Amino acid sequence: MTTMTLKKGLFFGLLSAVGSWLYLNRNKYAPVAKENDGTHHPAPAFAGQGAHKDSASQVRDAGPAHMRDKPRKWDHVDQASDESFPASDPPSTY
Repeated sequence: MTTMTLKKGLFFGLLSAVGSWLYLNRNKYAPVAKENDGTHHPAPAFAGQGAHKDSASQVRDAGPAHMRDKPRKWDHVDQASDESFPASDPPSTY
């Protein structure tokens, strides 16, 4: 066996071992969820309390005031689109 073949084998073996370790430990170091203290909602789009996490309806109220991450700009088309969700038809302001 040549030296180059041996180096390639060691490299790919090490690469395979590191990849396997990362795959097997992918959830071990995930961030821990905080308890709901009234300021955080389990659904990422909600601001404040929103719907109860066990509720059948997990749709937030329309408008930027009910969003956790406020948009930089918001116009009447955005508002109409947000109010029409989850309807299948687009708003008439397009």
